[in-house]
Amino acid sequence: MAEKVLSMAEAIRRYVPDGSSVALGLALEPLIPFAAGHELIRQQRRDLTLIGPISDILFDQLIGAGCVGRVKAAWVGNVSEGLGYNYRRATEQGIPRGLEVEDYSNYSVGLALLAAALGVPYIPMRSLLGSDIARDHPAIRPAPSPLDGTPTLLVPALQPDVAIVHVQRADAEGRAHVWGGLGVCEEAALAARGVIYTAEEIVPSEVILSDPNRVLAPEMKTLAVVHAPGGAHPSPVQGYYNRDHAAFAEYHERSRTAEDFAEWLREWVMGQPDRASYLAHLGDERWRSLRAREQRLAAPVDYGY
Repeated sequence: MAEKVLSMAEAIRRYVPDGSSVALGLALEPLIPFAAGHELIRQQRRDLTLIGPISDILFDQLIGAGCVGRVKAAWVGNVSEGLGYNYRRATEQGIPRGLEVEDYSNYSVGLALLAAALGVPYIPMRSLLGSDIARDHPAIRPAPSPLDGTPTLLVPALQPDVAIVHVQRADAEGRAHVWGGLGVCEEAALAARGVIYTAEEIVPSEVILSDPNRVLAPEMKTLAVVHAPGGAHPSPVQGYYNRDHAAFAEYHERSRTAEDFAEWLREWVMGQPDRASYLAHLGDERWRSLRAREQRLAAPVDYGY
């Protein structure tokens, strides 16, 4: 089987052209692929459609860098601090460009991705009945249930061009293990036309195949595997490092104005050619302070007969 390991720069160059729809931040607060998002910014991708659930500051950074034309998400901001200033500037003032927004709830975006994963045109739901999302959404449609005539909403399938998923480990053939809170990682990986995995570790295939139930999606979906230690910082990766709360607070202060954000962007993204440089800029002491301090190992699983 052909190896799929690429550098971050090459994976983004090959598989995320301008105009792509990209699913990101699929586990909600953990496992956000910041390293991949920063490479999208460095390569000056344009007119992207971002897809995700509650989406933390990576969406805000991509929007502020001018990479994004549309957002299909449940929320965009800075989870621990609240507001996403770039998102607000784009929607209210068109800075740095206007932004089309298609609102979802976490549940409805998950159903939209699940519908695409299953290859069906839509999935019915009820929880948005009477909401502004259902009233204003351009694609979600009311329809009576064919079984009993009760009100339902039809959530159409949402198929990203690519899902970028940060994982704990992957092999060179494109199989990945991920654990902890998954959010809609599996639905998005199965829904997307292709998947880029950014991984803390690249491990032998025997490690992945020893626990097949933990494999996120079939390797045939995988476009590329990128070795990206620390690739989710400042978000957490279970078993590897904790959330860097200070980074989110710092970003909140340094993105209040477009000029402040431009300075932050020069320092943390454009001035760092890759993730290794970014972590060096973060500093060894701060990086070590975030590393996992204890082990909570799962019990072994016996797949024998």
